[in-house]
Amino acid sequence: MLNMKEIMNVATKIACSIRARSLQRRLFRAHLEKADCDHSELLLHTDVRWLSRGKFLQRFRELCPEIKEFFRVAGQAEYMQLNDGQWLLDLAFLTDLTNMLNDLNLELQGKDKTVINMISSVNAFKRKMQHLSLKLQRHDLINFQNLASELEMQGMACLQLDSACYTEQIDNCLSEFDKRFQDFSLLEPVATFMCYPFREDAEVDSLASKIAKLFHLNSSGVEDEILTLQADIELKSRDHGQFWNLLTEVKYPNMRKCAASLTALFGSTYLCESSFSHMKIIKSKYRSTMTDEHLEVCLRLAVSSYCPDYASLADSIQCKSSE
Repeated sequence: MLNMKEIMNVATKIACSIRARSLQRRLFRAHLEKADCDHSELLLHTDVRWLSRGKFLQRFRELCPEIKEFFRVAGQAEYMQLNDGQWLLDLAFLTDLTNMLNDLNLELQGKDKTVINMISSVNAFKRKMQHLSLKLQRHDLINFQNLASELEMQGMACLQLDSACYTEQIDNCLSEFDKRFQDFSLLEPVATFMCYPFREDAEVDSLASKIAKLFHLNSSGVEDEILTLQADIELKSRDHGQFWNLLTEVKYPNMRKCAASLTALFGSTYLCESSFSHMKIIKSKYRSTMTDEHLEVCLRLAVSSYCPDYASLADSIQCKSSE
């Protein structure tokens, strides 16, 4: 996406050259300990781990001076990129950008995250990227700590930075987000209405057709329920977190179905991947006789926030008195 494959490949190759051989790895760890570094090890990058790239690049960049010194002391051929000012600036920029993507990734994870929360997070990130692009054009690097640090280490001023190439990378990132989250743009008007259904400027015709198309409902019925809902004085006075539970099935069947469908949408694969992780822990080799029914119940407890009422369950069981 960012056309920075060369940066990642070289950094990975250097890290692997140190960590692949046990002797080399022990010598490097001893070198870091002697230099009194905050870190005692290089990290490895793994594609299947969500946050691996950002953490790997941050650690690699922090240990760059030690890596160069280690190669010099060991008498090994140095990688010319480690002395290339432009390559190091690109590395710093990529580190900053992947750290921002990691922050977004963490924000999208977790239990009880609905698609509405995720739409808000993605839209906020896109707005921040647009803002950062403008700041880069003004050579304001307050949000790019690694890039600013690298410029300072090279004795360059912020105004000397060729920000055009980095602004282009951010624009590429934004265009990729627009492609990947097309479904969110379709859901956003519906999600906005479901969060606050009493907006007077809502276009009822357009909104009803979008809801009907998304959730396979009758458009005229949805339109009628929206108008009835917006005029319901009693419901307006009871607007709170459980608002959609107040709507009766008889009067608002389409609105209830729309609210339930929107809440049940999977905004990410977090729950699926979390389920597999929990299943691997629950169904171990020591529990090989576990039935599918028992496993399903254990998984439901592991991945949901539901907590059984143990006190009432215990009270409902009649204890057998000893004679």
